[in-house]
Amino acid sequence: MRLQHLDRRLRPLATRRVAVAVLLVVFATMAMMVASIVMTALDRVASYANHLDEERSRETLVGAVQTFEHQLGATLLDYTAWDDAAANAYDHPDMAWMISNFGDMTFDSDLFDVAIVLDAKGRPQMAYSDGQPLEGRVTGYLTPALMGLFDTVQSGKSGLVPQALGFIRTQKGIGSAGVALIRPKSGEISQPRENYVYLAFIRHLSSSTVERLSEAYVLPGLVLVPPSTNKTSVTISAPSGEAIASLAWTPRAPGDQSREQVKPLIKAALVIVTIYALLLVVIGNAEMRRVRRDEANAVKLAQTDRLSGLLNRAGLNQLLEDTVRHGRDVGEDVVLLYLDLDGFKEINDAYGHATGDRLIRAVAAGLAVLVGEGAGLARIGGDEFGIVLTGQDAQARAYTLATSIIAFFDEPVLLGERTVVVGCSIGICVSEGGQVDGSELTRRADMAMYSSKDGGRGRWTLYDPRMDEERETRNQMEIDLRSAIARGEITVVYQPVVDAKTFSLVSVEALARWTRKGHGPVSPDVFIPIAEASGLIDQLGLCVLSQALRQLSHWPDLKLSVNVSPGQFRDPAFVDRVADLFEEANIEPGRVVLEMTETYFIQSPDRARLALERLKALGLRIALDDFGAGFSSVGYLRQFGFDRMKIDRSLVQSLDRGHRAVEMLQATVALARSLGIPVTAEGVETEQQAVILRLAGCDQLQGYLFGRPQTPREIGELMLRPMELRAKAAELAFAASRDGGVLV
Repeated sequence: MRLQHLDRRLRPLATRRVAVAVLLVVFATMAMMVASIVMTALDRVASYANHLDEERSRETLVGAVQTFEHQLGATLLDYTAWDDAAANAYDHPDMAWMISNFGDMTFDSDLFDVAIVLDAKGRPQMAYSDGQPLEGRVTGYLTPALMGLFDTVQSGKSGLVPQALGFIRTQKGIGSAGVALIRPKSGEISQPRENYVYLAFIRHLSSSTVERLSEAYVLPGLVLVPPSTNKTSVTISAPSGEAIASLAWTPRAPGDQSREQVKPLIKAALVIVTIYALLLVVIGNAEMRRVRRDEANAVKLAQTDRLSGLLNRAGLNQLLEDTVRHGRDVGEDVVLLYLDLDGFKEINDAYGHATGDRLIRAVAAGLAVLVGEGAGLARIGGDEFGIVLTGQDAQARAYTLATSIIAFFDEPVLLGERTVVVGCSIGICVSEGGQVDGSELTRRADMAMYSSKDGGRGRWTLYDPRMDEERETRNQMEIDLRSAIARGEITVVYQPVVDAKTFSLVSVEALARWTRKGHGPVSPDVFIPIAEASGLIDQLGLCVLSQALRQLSHWPDLKLSVNVSPGQFRDPAFVDRVADLFEEANIEPGRVVLEMTETYFIQSPDRARLALERLKALGLRIALDDFGAGFSSVGYLRQFGFDRMKIDRSLVQSLDRGHRAVEMLQATVALARSLGIPVTAEGVETEQQAVILRLAGCDQLQGYLFGRPQTPREIGELMLRPMELRAKAAELAFAASRDGGVLV
């Protein structure tokens, strides 16, 4: 437009040819100005790029130095907070053990190259460097800086963790050093302070180490030099703050390199711009219109789900942002319905992804019909969908629509020759007057959807602020549980397991109990799922097993069963840790049965088989728990070779319903016996159930009829009670049942 205006002004002054010539002169002048500006800009960009590269390199190197120090600290913590180290330092001092585990480890090690054991007065008891004893050369490492770290730990100024770190200069060079108190994992030392033993590690910045840092962090020419203030170096300071060395690198100057590479191209481009300036002016507008159309199409494509043709997650986010902004401006409500299909994964696994894709398209088509015009519909991802409603009556419409969607999923879906049934759980959240932004609206609706799933699926739930409180409560409970495990506040109770013939006590099952500080007892149904979801189940399971094994040593005539979570099986070191616990407790593994459900065997059969083989190699016995509550595949019984099967309480409780339940029980026990697997029935609450279970072939019984979970003292009292009365009562009950025809 400006050029056209200029042309109109010049037209009265000259012919068209003169006007074009003038325009060319103008564009030539502009090209020269642009060239000057571009070259100046290139210089500034190059300088700024060089500066950014230097700052990035500096930050990277600072992080590398800190990581170098933290790695030594982590290594030192592992070696000092160690029950074996504490035992060989205090209970039965063994310098040979110290040399083997500390001194010899300095040879060709990336973790530390100097190890020194100090007594409470700072005198070296053992000193090794690169796998060789230092002997008279130790003074070159016991520098004032290192002894300062020792004084910090000894005086307790290091804080809760008795450990201090810092860089020091030794006769070997510059290195990261750390001093820590050798102690058990519990932190409690049963020795006076004058008998305390400390361990010092040093990891030097050797030329090879610096070279590895240079390669790892892409810092060319990295070298260790005396303290320097050069802008391409990082100072290494001792704990006292004194600069003892610097790490310097060669700047790459990417800006200068880039400028030299592109300068000829820029010059050539400016020439071309000058020559074709008029042509660009003519076709520029048309080209920009075409580009804008292409951009609009690209944006639309980027916000569309290819499978369903609906908006995708990015499209939904943009729609929510626009809708909430409009709702805030006009005072209208915005409602988001967050849908998740129930059972979609099972259909995908059973019939393949092609069927799953057809199901998604069918659901998208059905939802589009139900939603209608004036609402936004998106496939967020996988089997999740979102619906956006707005207007004064948006809430009422959302409730009606949610009910219609639930009813829609009550009907089977026909996919070619295959009919599938899938459900739906819905979460609803309202942004009244557009006051809640799109991201928060999505989070709340997603939370409400999961509440629907937890409430039984096939339903819709409106977001309630208490859901956030429940999540916060759950998060706080996770924190408290982590602390409780660390402080040893998890206790173990034991439920009796009796012989089916005599009712005599033959085994106990270890069960975890937690009394939360300030809240009281927490049900295992509450804290066990939290432990599994947060990854604490490994620590919790080992804590329970450790306590149970120690207690089992006081009950030589009993056996023990302990539950194992699928989460523990996923830990590659699980079997090794179990072996360590048995060795520590000095318990025969054959006295212990590990109970596990079929969940992990379904998800990872190959890994489960390998873990079972390693556990059995230790001498442990394995029981399949809760048989009858899940898939209960006969194939698992044969494939994994379980040593015992535990019938789920739901199957035992169903015995009161009549003959079919009894026949199912008999068939289940007969199956186990045909495979040579003994059977334990849990959840036994009545004598009639006990009679039926014994006559069906169960050899062990467990349930409230024989005792609730009890403390070790109560179990001990139960063991002292005479067995004759119970055995006689059992025989009378069994005789009466046979005469009365209980199983008929």
